[in-house]
Amino acid sequence: MERITISLDEELIGQFEEYLKRRRYKNRSEAIRDMIRDTLEADRMENADSGHCIGTLTYVFNHEERELARRLTHAHHHHHDVSISTLHVHLDHENCLETVVVNGPTKQVEEFANAVISQPGVRHGKLNLIPVEVQQEHHHHGSGAHKHSHTHPQT
Repeated sequence: MERITISLDEELIGQFEEYLKRRRYKNRSEAIRDMIRDTLEADRMENADSGHCIGTLTYVFNHEERELARRLTHAHHHHHDVSISTLHVHLDHENCLETVVVNGPTKQVEEFANAVISQPGVRHGKLNLIPVEVQQEHHHHGSGAHKHSHTHPQT
């Protein structure tokens, strides 16, 4: 580890100390490391149009909206290569929350998210992505002779 020194004015340090308490950080260094990582990841995502990512798409929708369930299912099937798994939660008699785990080329993941979020009846859509490097691997599974190729994200 390398040690650095920073200077902050009193108002900013006071706000930072409140942030540390709210987030239950044990020390300033860990909070600063997390903030730097978040900033660097956001910067990578802004410049990662052709890269690979993992993440989640979360949205609330009214399941009573005409044909919405069918349109959402169509979007998932149309983007089956990036829509990995879905958690579906019933919030009340009309509204549901879904969180979708996504994995794939950033452009394709964003196209899927836009296809879902833009549907009439979908509210509060939010896509959270983490850029990753990918490694193509060829290996055997189990004791069988079948050789499989996988793309493994490297975070």
